[in-house]
Order: sequence, then structure tokens, then C-alpha cells
Amino acid sequence: MLERRIAQGRGDEPADLVLRGGVVWCMVTGARIPGDVAICGDRIVGIGADYDAKRVIDVSGKLLVPGFIDTHLHIESSCITPFEFDRCVTPRGVTTAICDPHEIANVAGLAGIRYFLDASARTVMDIRVNLSSCVPSTHMETAGAALSADDLAPLADHPQVIGLAEFMNYPGVIHRDPGCMDKLRAFEGRHIDGHAPLLSGRDLNAYVSAGIRTEHEATSAAEATEKLQKGLRVLIREGSVSKDLEALAEILTPLTSAYLCLCTDDRNPLDIAEHGHLDYMIRRLIEKGCDPLAVYRAASLSAAEAFGLKDRGQIAPGKRADIVVLDDAADCRARMVLCAGVVADAAAFEARDLIAPVARASVHVPALTPASFRYAGNNAETPVIGIWPGKILTEHITETIPATDGDKRPDVARNLARITVIERHGKNGNIANGFVRGFELKRGAIASTVCHDHHNIAVVGVDYADMVLAAQRLGEIEGGFVVVEGGKVLAELALPLAGLMSLESFEHVRDALTALREAARSLGVTLEEPFLQLAFVALPVIPHLKITDFGLVDVDRFEVIG
Repeated sequence: MLERRIAQGRGDEPADLVLRGGVVWCMVTGARIPGDVAICGDRIVGIGADYDAKRVIDVSGKLLVPGFIDTHLHIESSCITPFEFDRCVTPRGVTTAICDPHEIANVAGLAGIRYFLDASARTVMDIRVNLSSCVPSTHMETAGAALSADDLAPLADHPQVIGLAEFMNYPGVIHRDPGCMDKLRAFEGRHIDGHAPLLSGRDLNAYVSAGIRTEHEATSAAEATEKLQKGLRVLIREGSVSKDLEALAEILTPLTSAYLCLCTDDRNPLDIAEHGHLDYMIRRLIEKGCDPLAVYRAASLSAAEAFGLKDRGQIAPGKRADIVVLDDAADCRARMVLCAGVVADAAAFEARDLIAPVARASVHVPALTPASFRYAGNNAETPVIGIWPGKILTEHITETIPATDGDKRPDVARNLARITVIERHGKNGNIANGFVRGFELKRGAIASTVCHDHHNIAVVGVDYADMVLAAQRLGEIEGGFVVVEGGKVLAELALPLAGLMSLESFEHVRDALTALREAARSLGVTLEEPFLQLAFVALPVIPHLKITDFGLVDVDRFEVIG
């Protein structure tokens, strides 16, 4: 193959494939280079010249850019399998996805990670894996599994593994928790992803000193700038809930673009259908006034460099033939996508060798009654989780909520709903109750088993009987999302693969999410993505107030408060 690549690049023999008539956009110099793009197998072997070929594709008048790289995401949070995710986003130009399978790992442990590694060998796009560093994410929750440094180390040299995924337990890093130190030492010198929301000053210095290289939790230009200055590559994130693009667009310039990347973190098929994926981010950043070359560089070459993927990110000889064919840079609508020299069309997706799902029947619902959702307390001063739409950060509010007959009840007039987390891995049956403000729920309940990162059952409601039904229904459908009112299920989506992913097509999931959103709105919910917003209410590594099956968690103090 080496000799063939050299021969085809020199023109001594016909190339396997030529893209003819287009213009290559160089991500290094910014030049627009006319001429053929010659491809041998999965590699580009020539640009800017005329080539003979066994197969020619006419791309006359089109702009050719490198394939886009999503630098941090959890494919599970798209609610579809890796194969359906591949079919959903590859045609939009995403040719590499760097995933952290810690959602399924927190349910099924190493079996979940191996499922993604096995799938990555069969998808059209190139799925790379960062090994999940925080299973569980903290000591303040019940997960379905626990992974140590010794568990992860044997997978470190897998060809699809890059390094260690987002190190969410940043207090454990800066205070030198022994388990954290073991994982950091095991991956010393390899890529280690960061996760340090609002961390600054000497604490940030300490965190980066541990060998952390990237960070996707910056939510302001000032925070991102400090992190860049302290050596981190910043990943600009625009997910279905965490929307940081608007705040960070100003830092993306020709000067900084070499050290910035794009990521989605958590984005579902409904959001992808209505807005897009990385293609949406590119369009929006250009609309915001960012330099187009800087934007495309962040989406490709800078991402490849940040994660050590030296074989991609540029349309140039020797690089993987990951190419997106566009009519216009600002519009960013892919007319054709090649992944490793393969056109990402229906035939390519149909030719994949699918694998069987794992982690079925993983949702175990303890016995519940309406009394399970009562919230006792003698002190009327009550902590309340405050939702910030479009953010996974939450507010720590204190409200006066007197008990009636020993129960602090939901108060629709004050936008105070019950939030409950129910342990579903069959380990202890924990149930924790609290209050949340921001869902605007007037009736009924919504519930989910997508509940970061432990993925217990989370229920928000104002009617206890409906909350019982919602949780029980999740057990019957092996996990997913449900909306309940008046003792009836209004809408649902079954996610039987670990309680996280559907076995249906992304089109089915998209349509079900549309119905779920409308059903939630009929109960008064105003949030654009209520189910993913609900998922993050239970993540105890994101400030400020969260809830797990252990109880309310003050993230700033990193302790359970009740």
C-alpha cells in the first residue's frame, strides 16, 4: 500500500479516486487551491494537480474542507446507538467523534466501554474513545459500576483509545485523592481531558499541573481566556442544554484558533434535526462575526492537533481522506462527505456490520407509593435547585416552605416542583427528595433514566401519584423518558440499552422527542430541552446545588447537605 500511495501521488499510476473540479481550502495558509484531489485507499495522495483515476467524482464549483471533529461528546446522550449516531451526523460533515462512554460505563462498567470500542471498528465515521475517568463521578451517588485505574489500564493501548476522559472530580485532583492520583499516574504522558467549571487561580494551576490538556466547561470569555493562558486547549461547546457558543464566540480569532476546538457534549436527534450538529456551530460562529478560516480550523485541524490525531485535519497528501464538500463556507451544508475515502451514503451505512446491544433490563424500580415523594422537615428554610435555561450550572436558592401535615409540598404558584432521584441499579433502593425551580410544571410529572452520570431515575412533578406512575413506567420500558398527567402516560420513549439508548432509528427517536416535548409543554414546561435539563440536575460535579440518590449536594462545598 505504501508503494501504491507514492505511485498514485506521483501520477505513475491512476489514483483509486479523484475529486475533480473543486477548490481545496487550506487550513494552514488559508489559500484556495484548485485542482484534483487524488485518493488512494483511505489516504489523500495529491492536491493541486491533474490526475488520472479509476473513479472520478465531479465536484465542480464546490469548496472542499477537512472533515469536522467533535472533540468531546457522549454518544449515549443522543439517545441512539453509535450506529444510528453515525448515520445521523456523518452526512453533516462530522467524520471523527471523540467520545467518552461514561454514561453507559456508569451503568454497565467495562462492558459498556467495550461496546463502544467494538462499535467504533464498524462505523463509517471514525469514533475515538477517551476512557471514562469518573465511574462513579463522585462518592455522593450510587452508580451501576465502579472503575479503577487497574480496570482502565488494560484498554489504554486499544487502537481507538486516545487517553483518559474528562476528569470531573476536580476537587479530588486538587486535594490529591488517592484514587484520582492512581488514574492520573496510569495515564501520565497521554491525553487527559479536563472538566473544571468555574475553576480559576491557584486551584486551576493545580488542576492543569496534573497533566490535564483540554477543557470544555468554560462558560464565559474571561474563564476561557484564563484557561487558554494556563495551557489548556478550550473546546467551545454547544449542546442541547449546555450552550456556550454565544458567550465564547468572541475568543475565537485567527490568533487563538490553533488552540480552540468545537464540541457538542450532549446533543439529541431532535436538536440535530432542527438546528444541526457541528455544522450548526460553524454557521452560527460565522454569523457572530468570527473569521471563517478560524472557525473551520477549530472544527478540523486544531481539533486534530489537540488530540494527537496527526493523520487528519487538513486536505493534504498523507492525510486521511476525510473531506466535506460544500457549496458555500458560510452556509456549511454538506453536499457530500467522505470518511477515509468512503462516500458516506446510504450504501456505506447499509454495509456496516452491526453488533448486539448490551446492558438490557438494567432498570430496577423499588416499591413506590405517593408517600415516597413526601419531603419532611421542621425548618421552613429550604434549599431549592434553581434552573438556568441553557446552562448545566444551577443556582442554590433558599425559600421558606412550611410543612403541612409533615410534608413540604410542591407549590405551583411559586414554581416549586418536587425533584426526586430514585436508585435504579438494584443496590440500595435510595430515594431522595428536594425542590427545583424553573420547569414551570403546573400538572403531572416527567421522568427520565438519563440522569448524569449515575443514571438513576429522576422525576420532577407536582402530583405524587403521577410521579409514582412515571417511575414505574420507566421500569416497564427498560428506561427512557415519560410524561404523565392524571394517571395516564401522555408520551414516552423507551431507551432499553442501559436505560440510555433506543434500539430504533434516529428518525423514530426524533419524532418521539417531539411528542415528549409537546406533552411536557402541555403540563406547563417552558424549557426547550426539559429531559436533558433534568438529567443535569443530578450531576454533583457542576455547581452549585444538585441532587443524587444520597440527597441534596452542595457542589461548592462538595458535600451532601440533606
